[in-house]
Amino acid sequence: MKKMVLFFSHKITQEQKNDAKKLLGVEEFVALPKDLQELFSFVPAELDDLKEYIKPFGEFLKQNTKNGDIALIQGDFGLSYKLVEYSKSIGVVPVYATTRRKSKEIQIENQVIKESLFEHVRFRKY
Repeated sequence: MKKMVLFFSHKITQEQKNDAKKLLGVEEFVALPKDLQELFSFVPAELDDLKEYIKPFGEFLKQNTKNGDIALIQGDFGLSYKLVEYSKSIGVVPVYATTRRKSKEIQIENQVIKESLFEHVRFRKY
């Protein structure tokens, strides 16, 4: 059974789940536990190096995947880069979601409100 581990700051949409099942053969989605999700979503900007910070994510990935599983990785650029490299080293396929953005501007009196809608297009391998 192929899994997709979610290193992702947002909740995965049903459309993304359907695409992962169809395109990548994913049968199970594995979310980060709450403590790791918090760490993933709020990487401290003050850190000079992520060598220690990445360790719990690497352990989680190693314990919850096998060769050929998928890791959806989208977040802090540095942490994502390190997770992509680590995933590849243990035989896990790292991917990211591509989107199409539709924007519109609404003017209300002297203010302009910009609204953006992001639509999932596909997953792409790193």
